[in-house]
Amino acid sequence: MAGTSKSEGRTGLLNGLAAYGMWGLVPLFWPLLKPAGATEILAHRMVWSLAFVAVALLVVRRWAWAGELLRQPRRLGLVVIAAAVITVNWGVYIWAVNSGHVVEASLGYFINPLVTIAMGVLILKERLRPVQWAAVGVGFAAVLVLTIGYGRPPWISLTLAFSFATYGLVKKKVNLGGVESLAAETAVQFLPALGYLLWLSAHGGLTFATEGLGHAALLASTGLVTALPLVCFGAAAIRVPLSTLGLLQYLAPVFQFLLGVLYFGEAMPPERWAGFALVWLALVLLTGDALRTSRRAARALGPTITENKAAVRAGAATVPDATDPIAAVSAAPAASATPAVPAAAAPEAGVSPLAKP
Repeated sequence: MAGTSKSEGRTGLLNGLAAYGMWGLVPLFWPLLKPAGATEILAHRMVWSLAFVAVALLVVRRWAWAGELLRQPRRLGLVVIAAAVITVNWGVYIWAVNSGHVVEASLGYFINPLVTIAMGVLILKERLRPVQWAAVGVGFAAVLVLTIGYGRPPWISLTLAFSFATYGLVKKKVNLGGVESLAAETAVQFLPALGYLLWLSAHGGLTFATEGLGHAALLASTGLVTALPLVCFGAAAIRVPLSTLGLLQYLAPVFQFLLGVLYFGEAMPPERWAGFALVWLALVLLTGDALRTSRRAARALGPTITENKAAVRAGAATVPDATDPIAAVSAAPAASATPAVPAAAAPEAGVSPLAKP
């Protein structure tokens, strides 16, 4: 049993690293789709993501949720809102990367946990601990410093962070599994996206059929690029603690930041370093406080957990088949919810993997 548990833990960790690693390295992918513009890329991402997840769900025959969703207008309305918000997030991110703003885009995902907490206070009337207030204050100071450094508000970062946090908030209410959620949202996006592509083709602006088979294949692969990290995240979420996932989430913006500075050669004057340093300080405060709170809660629950071990073993048969990646994603926490530790029990996506770039 212990050996199996360790093996499952390693598998989960590798899947988590794969998921956040792919999200972190995705800035290398979007430039490959040029000369397609950001809007065409976005439309292809919507169309091909639905095609990919529809095939996956057909293979595993997992469609019962769709009928239930259609019979619940309120949840369906929330799915439409989630689809609209993630459209903004995806579109801004693709445009930012292909326009030379990778560093500023990475900032959006660094500050997302802070925005999520702020929204929890303003919208859900949640109460913060003193360290969380300090982290939010430091994050606000960072935005001011970066505004001075850029000579304008870091609107790309703020748009990505607020759209991501809003997406996570809505997704928490919808309560759908990762692949099911992606299928529902891209189904909402599908007709407008397809209509735009047909309009673009009629006006001679569609690159899908004019730039060769390689270019067409890359555009079609946007569905795989969207769904594959989500499947890996789902496989990780049922095998490793949320605290581990919460720490792994920072890999994505770290990779994006390093790519922006070292690979794409984007400028980082001193004032931007100062702003990013403040953001990182806020995240250190936030993560440290969340880890301490998690440990205290674990110690408090220790006796109860010990008493329930036998019951957990007895119920092991009900755990989703770890060999079924679609089941793993469905059983995982909603892919758009931020892992509990850094976001202080708050997703791209939330750390909503769906909302990840």
